[in-house]
Amino acid sequence: MTGTDTGVGKTLIAAALVHALARGGRRAVGMKPVAAGTEWRDGAPRNEDVETLIAAANVAAPREAVCPVLFPQAVAPHIAAESAGIRIARQPIQEAFAALRERADTVVVEGVGGFRVPLAPDFDTADLARFLGLPVVLVVGLRLGCLNHALLSAEAIATRGLRLQAWVANQIDPAMAEVDRNLETLRRLLPAPCMGVVPHMAQADFRKVADLLDLGALAG
Repeated sequence: MTGTDTGVGKTLIAAALVHALARGGRRAVGMKPVAAGTEWRDGAPRNEDVETLIAAANVAAPREAVCPVLFPQAVAPHIAAESAGIRIARQPIQEAFAALRERADTVVVEGVGGFRVPLAPDFDTADLARFLGLPVVLVVGLRLGCLNHALLSAEAIATRGLRLQAWVANQIDPAMAEVDRNLETLRRLLPAPCMGVVPHMAQADFRKVADLLDLGALAG
């Protein structure tokens, strides 16, 4: 799962998808291969996005598998890696994904930031879907400029040889004008079905968002 930008609700939608799949009888778990930004809880560093994905799952999995690469500072991951003196590598991510696949029927993988966030000199978040062999679900943050961001993201996904399986609209700007007409344009121009439209919520809850998702959009 990727997004048109950072802060568009990828974790909310990813957790909702995990919850919806679990509620439908599948063993479902979320994964965030790379995360940045922690706070101390129960004597250990915790990332809010990772904790949300864990809460949505019906499969128990080690945090190290759900998030094999975790940085304390909330900055771009390649910068966090450079500051920590390490390099983000493919192999630990692939091994963690394989471990989750052994436990679950479905692993929902959430990227970090948008579709083209650098992770290391030789790969970025766009490569995650490629080397894990996954289709892409795009979260479109509904705000001014979303049409351009969504179409550019869809174009970049296709350029990488990946399949855009579905998209979800998430109204992150409660004052956005002409929401319905923007949605009409997105439905007409994006080369994949819409899996759901999430209205702005003062208190976002992945359990409520799960009710808005059409899992049939993933069947294509």
